[in-house]
Amino acid sequence: MAINPVQRQSLLTFGSIVAVTAIGFISTFYFAHYLGPAILGTFFLFLAYYGIFDLISDGGFSGAAVKRISEGRLQSEYYTAYFILRLVLLCFSVAVFVLISPYISEFNGNDLFSWFILALVVGTFYNFTTTNLFGTAQVGVMQTTTLFNTIVKTLVQILAVFLGFGIGGLVAGFIAGMIAAAILNMKFLQLSLSRCNRSHIESLLSFSVWTFLSSGGFLSFTYADTILIGYLMSETDVGIYRVAFQLTSVSSFMVIALHNVLYPRISRWHSEKKISLIEYSLSRSFTYSLLLAIPVTAGGAILADKLLYFLYGASFVPGATVFIILLFMQIANIFMFLQTSCLNAMDRPRISFYVTATSAILNIVLNILLIPDFGIAGAGLASLVTMSVNAVLAYLALKSSLHIRIDAGSVMNMIISAIIMSAFVIGYMYVISIRDFISLGLSIGIGAIIYFLVLLLIDKTIRSELKELLDTMNIPLIPG
Repeated sequence: MAINPVQRQSLLTFGSIVAVTAIGFISTFYFAHYLGPAILGTFFLFLAYYGIFDLISDGGFSGAAVKRISEGRLQSEYYTAYFILRLVLLCFSVAVFVLISPYISEFNGNDLFSWFILALVVGTFYNFTTTNLFGTAQVGVMQTTTLFNTIVKTLVQILAVFLGFGIGGLVAGFIAGMIAAAILNMKFLQLSLSRCNRSHIESLLSFSVWTFLSSGGFLSFTYADTILIGYLMSETDVGIYRVAFQLTSVSSFMVIALHNVLYPRISRWHSEKKISLIEYSLSRSFTYSLLLAIPVTAGGAILADKLLYFLYGASFVPGATVFIILLFMQIANIFMFLQTSCLNAMDRPRISFYVTATSAILNIVLNILLIPDFGIAGAGLASLVTMSVNAVLAYLALKSSLHIRIDAGSVMNMIISAIIMSAFVIGYMYVISIRDFISLGLSIGIGAIIYFLVLLLIDKTIRSELKELLDTMNIPLIPG
């Protein structure tokens, strides 16, 4: 097919992310109804602590290795240096966890302690393989094996929960998925271990310090709210909050796909001084990320309580307010995520750290202030404010190097299409009413069709780009 590499890998990545997210949603629907919010909340806390200690065992070296490998020089040497450094940090991370685990209530008096150490070890070897693939721009392969990870994880979790293993079954599936994907990844590795020297290690260290600190700031957005809700409230509240958060992630399909495809390419373009390609790709990334985020936010705000009720159960309906807040947070996340990724890919991790650290501190402070008075809605507000601040700071950091453009015409057309779609959904609810899962699905499906038909009708740019893409795939569905 005559599809350029970015389009092809974006399609593969997008398709994989859609499949991964769909499987994740369906399995969570089952777990929510079968286990309830409290056990799910405990599992989400497990994942939050895993994210923190996985960051410690990573030390920012994965990002540094991807950056250096993607530049196309001394690739195996940098990969070997990364391998050695991560093994050292894995031992350090496990030691730190053993020392502080008595002070973490979730790991006292149960088997989660052993499961957690196993997860750290398995996760490290899984990351060895994904870094190899990502650095050599094998994004399509990486996304395919990520899908395999999700399938194996979900099947094991469903079987284990059905057999009554509860939280242990969820954790076992999480680990089993990484093992299966790591084995599959090994069939596609292009880099092997070779002799490296001090200069390779020092080069990774110079970059990793800032990526590590930036990743720590990013984790505050991802997990600080979860841990503080667990500390200040309960596991049930964690379960409700994280389910609402997960459901909003449907709007971020495209931004993740574009990040995975573009990061190694922007790194290469920057080293080759092809700034215009970076500017164009970033602009189109904004547009196509908002393509889903805008209608999902509009429809989700209207259907919030019904989505949570019919998908997860009545015990999750109290999360409707925070669900709406987090939808708007995901829009801010698009600009934050793409811009900070661009900073890192352009070899400016220190600036990325300054941006992220400022927002991370603000995020923790706001969570501490808002959660006691506003509960999980306060955590959502803290995320929305700090994500927006991060996006603005990242823009200010980039504008001196890039001419950052947003296609205002296409964005306005998306908003108009979303307004028309919203009017239909409100009318549908008034005339027919949503009383079961089928009527909910019909309202979402017809609303999505209306949105995309209106958008393609009024936006010539998106219509022509989609037509060009489909024509290269020999699927002539859209008239000129």
